[in-house]
Amino acid sequence: MALMPFQPTPFFADKNRAFWTLQFAGWGGVLLLRAMSAFANGQPASFLAIILVFTITGFSLSLLLSPVYRLLINRRPVVTWGATAVVLLVAVSLHTFIDSWVLGLYRADTETGFAQLFIGIFFLNLSLLGAWSALYYAINFFLQVEEQADRLERLEAQATSAQLAMLRYQLNPHFLFNTLNSISTLVLLKQTEPANAMLTRLSGFLRHTLLTEITGKIPLAEEVETLQLYLDIERMRFEERLRTRFEIDPAAGQALLPAMLLQPLVENAIKYAVTPQEEGARITVSARVMGNRLRVAVSDTGPGAQGRGQRALPDAVTGARTQSTGVGLPNIRNRLAQAYGEDHRFEIRTPPEGGFTVVIEIPYESATASEPGQPVVTEAAPPQPATLLPSPGALT
Repeated sequence: MALMPFQPTPFFADKNRAFWTLQFAGWGGVLLLRAMSAFANGQPASFLAIILVFTITGFSLSLLLSPVYRLLINRRPVVTWGATAVVLLVAVSLHTFIDSWVLGLYRADTETGFAQLFIGIFFLNLSLLGAWSALYYAINFFLQVEEQADRLERLEAQATSAQLAMLRYQLNPHFLFNTLNSISTLVLLKQTEPANAMLTRLSGFLRHTLLTEITGKIPLAEEVETLQLYLDIERMRFEERLRTRFEIDPAAGQALLPAMLLQPLVENAIKYAVTPQEEGARITVSARVMGNRLRVAVSDTGPGAQGRGQRALPDAVTGARTQSTGVGLPNIRNRLAQAYGEDHRFEIRTPPEGGFTVVIEIPYESATASEPGQPVVTEAAPPQPATLLPSPGALT
């Protein structure tokens, strides 16, 4: 998986331009400060030429220091700081020698010797070039840390996407196993029309899911449309035993949620509520917006948690142990934790009188601006008669 390009701080997006900007601004400031100091001490106007020479010398030496520091910055600390100290002392000594010589020529009539000028100017140039060197390293270390933090953030995002993709890929093989077994049974029974109808519905479902971004979010209305395609396939197996009802608020229909989040919930409801009961069961999918939250519930009229092969698993957020039914519910819990962190709610309800409900509550994100309206309630009509198939064991 390729890394996205590093996006540095805007000022340093063009490092070459930023370097020259800082160079001219910094040394221009030094020139101005020295000129103001000279005038404050009663120096003649001709002394500005000496200050200009001092500044140009420092500017030129800093240009020579920058490529040397660039070679040293990624070395071992001992090498970097040891070599920097040596190079800095050489540069300061050269700068001081030039300044002392020029100043000695300017003040040829004074009794101050070259050595005295050298010692007096040395510490001033040391502080000046030392500050420049410290600033150079500080800026470059800052850019390196920023780049590493950006790379780490992108790697974490890609790891999250990869984990979401892995969780998502668990769904399709799970569903295909049941559907292909049913088609195989129809073929063995020479029921060609139902087999062809199921294949047509399966191709529509797969086409719809393959066009969906694996780790993206889709509107709830689109998720419901995918569920309808899935239920059309399952209805070929269960006929009137599978009854469905959708209660989707219009505003909730525009809410975003992770793709293929509800399909395993409906699949578990079919396995544990419709399959074991001769009369089948009703599966209800409801969704509504509550403030800035989206609440989605998938419930069935099956026997509840009694026959679901339940086992306790810790909740991804709270750590509390809740009842799980295999791959499906832990899968959804993990996907919600990956997508929303702790900002979600995943609750399982099993009333004593029967039935099983899963409630999901996530932050409301709207795909498009929409006005709330009256809830939309749809109930699937029974399919055309077809041969009732034995239900293969699901992989939940």
